[in-house]
Amino acid sequence: MRFRHGVAAASLALALVGCGVQPTGVIGAGEPASGLTRGMRLYYASDTGLRGVPLLDQRLRDLDSVVKLLAQGPGPAEQRDGLTSLVQELGGYTVSGTGARVTIHMDGPYPLSGRDQGTGQLVCTLARAQSVLEPEVGTDDVEVTVRPAEGPVLGPYRCAEFLDG
Repeated sequence: MRFRHGVAAASLALALVGCGVQPTGVIGAGEPASGLTRGMRLYYASDTGLRGVPLLDQRLRDLDSVVKLLAQGPGPAEQRDGLTSLVQELGGYTVSGTGARVTIHMDGPYPLSGRDQGTGQLVCTLARAQSVLEPEVGTDDVEVTVRPAEGPVLGPYRCAEFLDG
């Protein structure tokens, strides 16, 4: 019996050496990946915070159209996953973006507080859209300002301020 175990161990060692696999020490690979991924996403609210949903079948034309898509709310599959949109009753607005700065100009008052998931949806979605429209701009770098016709200016905000973790 001992002989068979010895033969099996020797055969295994020979196979490992024969296939060219050599033992190595620990290899440092640097810091783990961080930041937001590329590609367009709409951000929706949930019980656990904001979640990005890839926008696969629509072409991004401009920032105004992104807010319209966000206001339509998530599709049935996302709703079953507990996602909802808190950005539905914005009234009139225009959105402008240059480089890492995006501003949404409201025709009336802004209906949200500024430190809520609805504002986070707007900020993260617009930041992502700006980085897709201007690929040299990173999503993490985009600052979004909300300028209501009435009331205080809100922001500038970055998406990371609204993401958990």
